[in-house]
Amino acid sequence: MTETSTLESESARGVQAPFTLEGKTAIVTGAGRGIGKAIAKRLAAAGACVLVNDLDEKMLRDSRADYPDPDRVHYVQGDLTDPSIPQRVIDAALDAFGSIDIVVNNAGYSWDNVIQKTTDEQFQAMLEIHLVTPFRLLRAASTYIRESAKTEMAAGQRVMRKVVNITSIAGTDGNPGQAGYSSGKAGVIGLTKTLAKEWGRYNVNVNAVGFGLIETRLVQPLTAEGASMEMHGRQIRLGVQPSMLESVKNACPLGRLGTPEEAAGAVLFFCSPLSDYVTGEVLICGGGFHF
Repeated sequence: MTETSTLESESARGVQAPFTLEGKTAIVTGAGRGIGKAIAKRLAAAGACVLVNDLDEKMLRDSRADYPDPDRVHYVQGDLTDPSIPQRVIDAALDAFGSIDIVVNNAGYSWDNVIQKTTDEQFQAMLEIHLVTPFRLLRAASTYIRESAKTEMAAGQRVMRKVVNITSIAGTDGNPGQAGYSSGKAGVIGLTKTLAKEWGRYNVNVNAVGFGLIETRLVQPLTAEGASMEMHGRQIRLGVQPSMLESVKNACPLGRLGTPEEAAGAVLFFCSPLSDYVTGEVLICGGGFHF
């Protein structure tokens, strides 16, 4: 049974659904595929209008048909490490839907190596996408968020807004071969906890979800002819060693990797009214596995 049909059946039985995101606008970065797309679809299914961003414009355009109401989904193609793109994303959300209520900083990728083989470019690239990009996007959103909150509070209203930053168990525990990735993901936890303290006065919940190994192209078995992605003119191989995947499954209490839909469920909690009194926290969605 789908989430939408579940809500409909509960309504028919006279049972109040736990929440709705009707009237809310969400921004989800890195939403062309994988976890980001699953998050955007869950938010849309709960009633939100969604502004999605990714590098691949064709993927964003084609994926609109996968949403319950494509007219409530807009996209902005662009590389978020370009300093001009975060503001463009914020402006597009306001132009399309007139508000910003939820921001999910999901965009990211891994470019791994042991420290002695990690270049400055490689290390900086991981900080740019996983830490600098969320900072720029939230800074761009800050004027709207602060001014809206002041107006609402002056009218005696409390309107809760949500920020969810995506981190990783590599950021909480560290992981060999991922000095840059782990540093970026650890840094975003600091950003999360700081903004929770700065923006609490504006009725904004700022939290993070840390993923373990989720079934996406980033954790597919690594082979000589495996997948890659192009970033700034470089081809970056995607995947992990098959032996590592098996060891993770064996060490994970649930005995398997997670799905993008399961990952999206953890994010949905932080985007919903169910988390209105939760802020500055990191929720680990990793099946019990830790590096």
